[in-house]
Amino acid sequence: MKKAILSLGLLLLSAGVTMAQHKKDKESTALSEKQTTATATAPAATSLKADDMAFKDATHEFGTVPEGPDATCEFTFVNNGKEPIIIQKAQPSCGCTVPSFSNEPVPPGGTGTINVAFHTKGKPATFNKTITVVSNAGTKVLTIKGMVEKAPTGSVPENNSMIKTN
Repeated sequence: MKKAILSLGLLLLSAGVTMAQHKKDKESTALSEKQTTATATAPAATSLKADDMAFKDATHEFGTVPEGPDATCEFTFVNNGKEPIIIQKAQPSCGCTVPSFSNEPVPPGGTGTINVAFHTKGKPATFNKTITVVSNAGTKVLTIKGMVEKAPTGSVPENNSMIKTN
């Protein structure tokens, strides 16, 4: 009886190992098929280079701007390549700078724009911010600079008392 139970146990153990190995082989085959398919559907190499996205100016100097309203500017570029340029993202260096752009491809010889807004409220000081533009032509870095002039305080003195008045 003990020999029968021991034999049955060994049989089940060897069957489990065999099934596990078979499952592992199936998974590795499926993974290699996925990788082959992914490689076959990868986008074709582009002939565009970063210089094909030619900005008129990559730096905008605001000078002195008042605190409060957003300081805005527009960067314009020309597609000097032989393929359409598609902007994938425009990443600012901080949250106070907000870039916007069109998702439409810019055809060869066409122009595209990237609008940038800098939030000046609560930021009286000099600023120097960058926007990293990523496209199928490569990466470009745009810069905005300037000085935010502190907003004048009101004509009524500020109440710094700890006692509230109505």
